[in-house]
Amino acid sequence: MSGRFTGFLWIVAILLPVSALAAAPSQHIVSINLCADELLVSVADPGQIAALSVYATDPDLSYVADAARAFPHNAASAETVVGYNPDLVLAGRFTKHATRDMLARLGYRVELLDAARSIADSEKQIRQVAALVGHPERGEALVADIEAARARTIAAAPSGKPTVANYQRRGYVTGGDTLTGELLSIAGFTNDGDALAGKTGGFVPLERLVADPPDYIVVAHADARAEDQGSALLAHPALARLYPPARRIVLPNKLTACGGPSLPAALDWLTAQARHIQPAP
Repeated sequence: MSGRFTGFLWIVAILLPVSALAAAPSQHIVSINLCADELLVSVADPGQIAALSVYATDPDLSYVADAARAFPHNAASAETVVGYNPDLVLAGRFTKHATRDMLARLGYRVELLDAARSIADSEKQIRQVAALVGHPERGEALVADIEAARARTIAAAPSGKPTVANYQRRGYVTGGDTLTGELLSIAGFTNDGDALAGKTGGFVPLERLVADPPDYIVVAHADARAEDQGSALLAHPALARLYPPARRIVLPNKLTACGGPSLPAALDWLTAQARHIQPAP
């Protein structure tokens, strides 16, 4: 290619508006959303991550808590984000509107991630973030890992389809039209959450659960401690008698708080739990 022609291309590139040029991958990204944290750590180059959210290193919620400690993890308010001067901000659909609006008014590019309510939603989100950081191949590799884990879990699922309820803080029960509901179904369980709280879930009084108990309950922690009002219900004596450790399936929060990189581990975890459950009396 002649030098004259090369120079002409540079002139065209300068004169064209940015929107007319192929968008370059973002190189200085701030996340203010836990699920975006996990995706960034999984598919972006470390040098592309300017900062992660304040939840990124929470060992109970974040699947990438250990890896996230390598990055600043104080992004929350618009003021903290502006301090990093990012070329892309990843936020959740439920991130504070005031924060998102302020960043948009200041001219920052803000991409919103919806809450993943299914594996399909999660895989779409993986591809979205992988494209934004310029590594679609890493997104496809993560999707392939998820699908391989799904196949393993289906192959090992128990035939009896025992009933379960994902019973969480303050008596919240997860419905079937949720990511956790789909994971339980793939693992071979029948989710009683639909009957107890509807497709999307809701709060269920302990009396109702005790009156018509499923075979097992799914809990986030093996030891039920009344550390606060939210967890006190899980330590109730009636629940302890009805559901001793043998009738509890432990599913850590960090495996289901988001989709993305935690899904293969969540599916393999449920496969192992299903393998060791005992027949309900």
